[in-house]
Amino acid sequence: MHLPHSPAHGPVLLVIAHGSRDPRHAATVHALVRRVRSLRPELRLSTAFLDFNAPSVPQVLERMANDGVRDVVALPLLLTRAFHAKADIPSVLNEARARHPRLRITQAEVLGPSPLLPAALERRLYEAGLGPADKRSTGVVLASAGSSDPEAIAVIADVARELRHTGWCAVRPAFASAALPRTEDAVRALRAEGVARVAVAPYVIAPGRLPDRIVAGAAEAGADVLADVLGPAPELARLLLERYEEAHMDRIVALAG
Repeated sequence: MHLPHSPAHGPVLLVIAHGSRDPRHAATVHALVRRVRSLRPELRLSTAFLDFNAPSVPQVLERMANDGVRDVVALPLLLTRAFHAKADIPSVLNEARARHPRLRITQAEVLGPSPLLPAALERRLYEAGLGPADKRSTGVVLASAGSSDPEAIAVIADVARELRHTGWCAVRPAFASAALPRTEDAVRALRAEGVARVAVAPYVIAPGRLPDRIVAGAAEAGADVLADVLGPAPELARLLLERYEEAHMDRIVALAG
């Protein structure tokens, strides 16, 4: 796709997803990007993947440099600041900066934390059959992919507390890998506490191997409700645009200083 340079429209937004062998992952990422594009049709927007899927981040940035693009906001499609946000993506972007010195690349912040994320989680829970009147009798397992990074684990705990404060009778974090408890254990713990209804809310953007573990854990423990992944939720699309604008303004302030 040719991306003519037009400073009046601001930097190009490059959404960087993790990638997966599961075709549902890329399909969901593209659906989210289409929703972002529908909100800001004038925004120059592209998508790249760290692994498994094409195009890769270096491929997209090289194409942009060849097309005369000068400013890029690289936005990690990640919910927490863990290894990919702290190491993988900065490394790839630094290599691109060295290879294309005229290409100014600003890395945006990851998506979380943000009040829009609990709102997106609730949207998915309501779509799964719950309603506001069910909150006082429903416990929620907030199931994430998992991380060994303490900062990421702390963010998940904070999101669980935020969700609890919206009125659900209990909210327990759970993890598909790298940390405990697992989804099935969190479901059973809520049952043991006497919670009448247990819902599992995947705190993941797209389907794949680890989200499938969340689904399997919910089924194994007999959860009453299983919400969908966040995917192209309107709140998520708005959050991408917020992070883009924040990075763009930070860049302007830095240049002015």
